[in-house]
Order: sequence, then structure tokens, then C-alpha cells
Amino acid sequence: MTSVHDTERAPNMVDLHVGMRIRLRRKAMGLSQDKLAEALGLTFQQVQKYERGLNRVSASKLYDIARTLRTAIPYFFEGLASPETAHRSDVSEPDSAEFLYDLVMTPEGLELAALFPRIERKHRRLVLEMARVLAGESPVDANVD
Repeated sequence: MTSVHDTERAPNMVDLHVGMRIRLRRKAMGLSQDKLAEALGLTFQQVQKYERGLNRVSASKLYDIARTLRTAIPYFFEGLASPETAHRSDVSEPDSAEFLYDLVMTPEGLELAALFPRIERKHRRLVLEMARVLAGESPVDANVD
């Protein structure tokens, strides 16, 4: 029997991360959810659920997605903690998957993420400092790398 809690579970962080990477790659290639869905033989709603981490992507479907988006399978896992160290309590890596997911699920965040690598390195610090000020965070010494 399925409880209310089972149906309202939060998405798994790995599923969120893989979905975020699918969305990033799809957007970078200029594909709509409809076009990706059509190429994969899915509905756009299914692609939406994959991108939001609500539905887990099977191994065979991830292979199809990688082929369609012309990327390697490891691309979808870049940025995740290594499985060998993820279980250790002494590893204090921040869980960036949820943060990145929140960033790319907004049009502004996705655009910022796409533009940031194209900004000259010396100007990236200025953008970062501006973001800190706007977010109400204390500025960090600009000489720290």
C-alpha cells in the first residue's frame, strides 16, 4: 500500500542533477522540449518531468538522450560528488545539485549561467560581487582567488 508520504517525496538529488544537465544541454543546443520529446518518442510532459527530476531517467533513455543531445553519458553526472566519497561523513562538500537546479529552472538563471563563461575573467569577479551585494551577502576580499 502506498502512503501519502510516498507520493509526496522530494525528488532524489541525483535525478535533479541529471535533469538539470539535460535541460542545460537541450537549451545550449537550442532545442525545445517538444523537439527533444519528438526525437526521443516521448511527450514534452515526460521531458519536463525528467528535467525537473520528478521522473527518473532509465539507463537506456539516458543513452538515447545523450545520443540526441550529442554528448557523452558522463556529462549528465558532472559536478556530482564521487560515489566513493558521497557516503563518508567526513566529506563536507556542499550539495550543489539543488542550488544549480534552482538556478537553471528560471529563465534568468539559465541565461546568466549561459553568459557567465563568456565574460572575461577579470569582469567575473565584478559580476559576482554585484550578485553578493544584491543578495545581501557581505563582500569578499577581491584579492582572494
